[in-house]
Amino acid sequence: MMSADDLLYEVEDGVCRLTLNRPRALNAITPDMRERLIEAFGDASGNPGVRAVLLTGTGRAFCSGADLRAAAGVQEDGAAPRAGDIARLLRDGAQRLVAAVLDCERPVIAVVNGTAAGIGCHLALACDLVLAADGARFIEVFARRGLVPDGGGAYLLTRLAGPQRAKELMFFGDDLPAAEAARLGLVNRVVADDELASTAEHWARRLAAGPTLAHALTKRLVNRALEGDRASCFEAEALAQEINMTTRDAREGLRAFAEGRRASFEGR
Repeated sequence: MMSADDLLYEVEDGVCRLTLNRPRALNAITPDMRERLIEAFGDASGNPGVRAVLLTGTGRAFCSGADLRAAAGVQEDGAAPRAGDIARLLRDGAQRLVAAVLDCERPVIAVVNGTAAGIGCHLALACDLVLAADGARFIEVFARRGLVPDGGGAYLLTRLAGPQRAKELMFFGDDLPAAEAARLGLVNRVVADDELASTAEHWARRLAAGPTLAHALTKRLVNRALEGDRASCFEAEALAQEINMTTRDAREGLRAFAEGRRASFEGR
């Protein structure tokens, strides 16, 4: 996949860096950007040269949401869309994007450098780890527009913050500062603005040096933990262990422990 002006793509030292690059539009996502993001997360899963993914934005925003001017949800003449049009648009659009992050077989770090609103907020919450600059803010902007949250927002936010907090954030649509988002469990760590990039690189390199398949299996177990009963979760855990113990990294980890040295993982 090649970089485009509005979505920068780079793979180096096992880290795939995806950068939303429409700073004048606060990195609002167009349909074309959305499709290329979905493709990029899919490519990361199957690329042995990728062992971690960083997602961030340029300028003063992480992502302000969908570019409504480029969306086709309402006809230009103002007529109401036909029954089924909106549901299809969401299934094929915002929901596919969030699912691509959740299903990516590599750990994904959201590096929230500024405002994350609407689908931009949900894109960050779908990531495995969230780093936020001190000045970042999260906004469930939908209620301000008379809209229902999309892109899996209720699914994600309820699991992270609980139903009462999710309703408060979605009903009022107030700005949520990064520090408060961290207190609610939406953010892993808040750092000073000038430390965000270096902290993100450090985390990404640690992940890229780790046991890649074990990370993928762990991500799958955690993502399914709130959706299955105990028996099915235990069975999934046993199967994950069975698969992982066939990898070189698992054998290397055990040997390193027995020999009293630091493990050197190869991602296979």
